[in-house]
Amino acid sequence: MSKINLGRVGLWTADFDLQPMAKAQDAIAQVEAMGFGTVWVPEAVLREPFASTSLLLSATKNMILATGIASIHARTAQTMQAGWKTVSEAFPNRFVLGMGVSHAPMVTGVHKGNYDKPYSTMVEYLDAMDSGIYFSPAPSAPPLRVLAALGPKMLKLAAERCAGAHPYFIPVEHTAMARGVMGADALLAPEQAVVFETDPAKARAIARQHMNTYTRLPNYVNNLVRLGFNAEEVANQEDRVVDAIVAWGTTEQITSRVRAHLDSGADHVCVQVLTDAPGTLPMKQWQELADATRSI
Repeated sequence: MSKINLGRVGLWTADFDLQPMAKAQDAIAQVEAMGFGTVWVPEAVLREPFASTSLLLSATKNMILATGIASIHARTAQTMQAGWKTVSEAFPNRFVLGMGVSHAPMVTGVHKGNYDKPYSTMVEYLDAMDSGIYFSPAPSAPPLRVLAALGPKMLKLAAERCAGAHPYFIPVEHTAMARGVMGADALLAPEQAVVFETDPAKARAIARQHMNTYTRLPNYVNNLVRLGFNAEEVANQEDRVVDAIVAWGTTEQITSRVRAHLDSGADHVCVQVLTDAPGTLPMKQWQELADATRSI
């Protein structure tokens, strides 16, 4: 599959999902005016992503919306491919379907599904998507999808069957590894969490609040262990782990981390701004990030 020009730096945020839609639409129009070309939004237990991205796209002029990620356990492959094509037809070259196998607690606890053999499940799901029936008008441009991928097998699958990969909760070392596995042509769009705070204790406290969910999920823990951390320091959220996952400090220090991903092979870095007031729209920090990364 061909790449789409997401821009070098975008945003990853759940904050729009925590606002009334009218407020979210107004805010994302402001984010587009800041200069961001791409915004990634999640699913999990927030808004349904095809509806949400369509509403946000309708409030912008040229921005790309991407899902980070839509769970394959939340809908059948037939429904996934229909939603993908529906949004892609309505907004040509402005939608990227990020999809993934999610995590066992979410799959079994929320969707009441079976998490056995996630890789094989994804392969079968992609096969079913690609053979799906769709009688509505087709997108004018090829619709694009990426996989939430961490390990080598899923990264390779992302390169072979999709436009590329969207790794989440990863250090820069993972970006270099992913590029090596996927080759030069696949899209690589890692997420990077950041905190605009120079006080180490305050910055790491905000980072740890964010990390609490993820350091309990085996997929993320196993990925960090594979990269040279040990499970105990991940579980304890020791400084070395916190600093590898969340960039904090001055704008220059944060921008340096973004550049490190790009230098390691990323095509696009989607930056998640963390604050001490989760759920609020960090417009000031987003503007600061836009200004600092405009020339990257």
